[in-house]
Amino acid sequence: MRLPIPYRPEAEVLAPLLQRLHGLDWALASIDAIGWIDQVRAGKPSAFAMETLLREFPLSSAEGLALMRLAEALLRVPDADTAMALTADQLSRADFSGASQSWLATLSNQAISLSKKMLGEDGHKAGFFARVGAKAVVAATVRAVQLMGRQFVMGQTLDEALDDARKQRKARDGLRFSYDMLGEGARTEADALQYMHRYQAAIAALAAARERSVPVEQADGISIKLSAIDARYEAVQHDQVMAHLVPRVCALAEAAAQADLNLTIDAEESERLELSLDVLEAVAARTAAKYPQWNGFGLAVQAYQTRALETIEEVARIARSLKVRFMVRLVKGAYWDYEIKRAQELGLAAFPVFTHRHHTDLSYLACVQAMLAMPDAIYPQIAGHNAATIAAALHLARAAGVPFELQRLHGMGEAVHEAVHRQYPQVGLRVYAPVGPHRDLLAYLVRRLLENGANSSFVHQLADPSVPASALLRSPLHIEPVSAVTLPLDILGERRNTAGTDLACEPMAQLLLAAYPATALPTPALTPAAQIDALVRTLARGQKAWNATAVQTRAAALEQAAAVLERDLAQWCALIVREGHRTWSDAVSEVREAADFCRYYALQARDLMRPQLLPGVTGERNTYALGGRGVWACISPWNFPLAIFTGQLVAALVTGNAVAAKPAEQTPGVAAAMIALLHQCGVPTDALIGVYGAGDTGAALVAHPRIAGVAFTGSTAVAKAISRTLADKDGPIVPLIAETGGLNAMIVDSTALPEQVVDAVVQSTFRSAGQRCSALRVLCVHEQIAETLMQMLSGAMALLDLGDPALLASDLGPVIDTQAFETLQGQIRALEGRARLIARTPLPGDAPANSIAPVAFEVASLDEVREEVFGPVLQVLRWKGEVEALVEQINALGYGLTLGVQTRIDSRAQAIAAQAEVGNVYVNRNMIGAVVGVQPFGGHGLSGTGPKAGGPNYLPRFCSETCVTVNTTAAGGDIELLMGAH
Repeated sequence: MRLPIPYRPEAEVLAPLLQRLHGLDWALASIDAIGWIDQVRAGKPSAFAMETLLREFPLSSAEGLALMRLAEALLRVPDADTAMALTADQLSRADFSGASQSWLATLSNQAISLSKKMLGEDGHKAGFFARVGAKAVVAATVRAVQLMGRQFVMGQTLDEALDDARKQRKARDGLRFSYDMLGEGARTEADALQYMHRYQAAIAALAAARERSVPVEQADGISIKLSAIDARYEAVQHDQVMAHLVPRVCALAEAAAQADLNLTIDAEESERLELSLDVLEAVAARTAAKYPQWNGFGLAVQAYQTRALETIEEVARIARSLKVRFMVRLVKGAYWDYEIKRAQELGLAAFPVFTHRHHTDLSYLACVQAMLAMPDAIYPQIAGHNAATIAAALHLARAAGVPFELQRLHGMGEAVHEAVHRQYPQVGLRVYAPVGPHRDLLAYLVRRLLENGANSSFVHQLADPSVPASALLRSPLHIEPVSAVTLPLDILGERRNTAGTDLACEPMAQLLLAAYPATALPTPALTPAAQIDALVRTLARGQKAWNATAVQTRAAALEQAAAVLERDLAQWCALIVREGHRTWSDAVSEVREAADFCRYYALQARDLMRPQLLPGVTGERNTYALGGRGVWACISPWNFPLAIFTGQLVAALVTGNAVAAKPAEQTPGVAAAMIALLHQCGVPTDALIGVYGAGDTGAALVAHPRIAGVAFTGSTAVAKAISRTLADKDGPIVPLIAETGGLNAMIVDSTALPEQVVDAVVQSTFRSAGQRCSALRVLCVHEQIAETLMQMLSGAMALLDLGDPALLASDLGPVIDTQAFETLQGQIRALEGRARLIARTPLPGDAPANSIAPVAFEVASLDEVREEVFGPVLQVLRWKGEVEALVEQINALGYGLTLGVQTRIDSRAQAIAAQAEVGNVYVNRNMIGAVVGVQPFGGHGLSGTGPKAGGPNYLPRFCSETCVTVNTTAAGGDIELLMGAH
């Protein structure tokens, strides 16, 4: 671990950074900045500037949001009908009629206004002329988006970009450029090779145009994205990355060195930071041995990361150890929202990025100062558009007296940098120049719009004349003690979010791995059928006392168990990996879910079980209360041996019931450990007893006459058998809570981004070896993009790592046992006979026993989808026509657990969700990993009875209800009424 853990308190990180800047005179630097701001605001705004765009269409407005979404999706839509629907969906929410200054207004305002008449609200207005008019509107909107892209992308090809660069140099001599070949990160090896070829071709073209008299610091170069040339560029794939990616980067670096160009590794997400440093060092070591005089290699560093300064220091250490100098581009950062969401999802202690914008500015200036102090190791490239931080950086640079350059994005901040140039013409400027086809610019353009369009951003405020210049010049040299964003562990309000871990963070991952060999798995004895009667009778007696125990005490036991699960996360994960064959990532999520169930139900029970006084007539008191029903049989599956098992039994316990807890026969050890923990935390041994054995043991338990309720998760067939058993019993009517499987579908239309779809499909289908009840089973793809998507999916599947789940690099392990393996093999053979094979992941020779290679088939219709295939098997269907008809076909399957929707048409997503007969709908994300209390989980029809686990209506199902009415006048009168009357 070269760098500190990224999840540290924000104020704590900033204190030493602020101390480093004690000599910076912010007021003096602001004198320069206010002059530049006044010049920009007094000048004629460029019709093509980001500032003009944000002035007319701020992202806080419906118009700005519609424009961003159209820019992100419209150019990739291949079919006219969907393009019209998308255009109508977005434009119907906005009013562009007031725009007057920009190129967008002059080009498309009339077309946009006309669209509502031509397209109608749903994009399907009938009639030939209306349809012809609608296509014209879409064409005009497409052209508007293309023109917008042209302003922020140097060219669709490198030749176009080089031609543009020549024109810009005529206007300003000495400009330098760093060309970036746009695109998403690779999802397949074919994608990676294509990007590699583009980078190689770019270096060759720049080499041919290279002016040899210019030193490398002043030469043009390219920026490369490591995730573009390695589809598995991930921290947990470290060994593969070093073996596979490093030679590719070396080839690019050597080509750049031969031409004396510069080559910069772009910054990406924080979990890849240390991996990028490993790649940097390995490549630099090899390149320095061949080209010791080349100093054109470098990387980008994001100042918004809490480890930015340490990153600068580590880069300098590498440079000095190799006797080279790196070019370091310092940027603010462009993945802020992603970093915030990821930290919250993982339940981390803090964020890896600063949450106050001025904290990023403070970090930025501390990094500038550090770079300027290391001229032997670093050539500083100070990138940004904020006049105030540029001015402060220039003051630091002048004091240091070392070479440096400024950088800006093409199409952004040009007016500010021109003002800087007029005052400091000797300062070099490099333009970061994106290059690529219009459809590839989408992700880049939207990221830039989001980054610069936020209300708090300098570019946005510069474009707003109502914001005084003084507001743009507030000093960042102070620390806010509290995060500007709710910390990950506090996002759930009254309930603590269970802490997790980050497998990409080496110290955290090592804690898990160290626990594996040291964790012993309990081996509980099987429960003889003859003991079930005595066991249930013991629980029936114990339930009386447990039900009489204060709900506060019962809830506290659950919360204590949650605290232990959280504290001993590594040990519990090791149990799940060992017994359930789950990967570490799956295990971490499951332990957190189990703790979440404990905390959520404890919080709910305190309020739910409190007696309530109900209104009524004078002279009566009506008290409503809930209590336990008796002994519940909780029967859980092996695919979530801790989370589902825990969720069922703690819901029953906290509401005053006793529980006979029957885990799956494949995973009794995890269950026994959880029962022992609950006993340690205060649950009486006669209120919770484990029942261990095969299906016949569970059947005997359900049939016992003193069982007051059954909570079951498993197959539909077994749920029906339990229902029949309960119905046939004499005595009280016994409630059943059943959560069963599903033929879960995902609907993808042609507006969806293929890379995002493939990520969601791979996670939803193959994570946990496909052994989740929520897993994707049927992928329904619009015919216009089906071929492209299936090719990308095939390539992504080829890169999956099937192996020992105890290894961090494994994406999935084996299925649970030999019986499951043989059943799946039979189902796959049947599919091979009636469906077209799309892809099958290669099965490594050292794969664990019972490993099933992930596989995907194309089926001709939903009629061929006959049963749930509970494993890493996907069926793909091409669809066309109206999406409503497809949803009806999915409903007709009879299951109703989860549904995925991938579309950029908001109204379509809403309509599908309303029409679908399912319990959980996921839009533009994966379909797994429901969070307790956030996404209550459970289905309809053949997928279960409800109520939803982890939802507000789950606990009442475990309760009996009592209302006690007391005639308060029986003793002679209503004392309270009479006393109040006098």
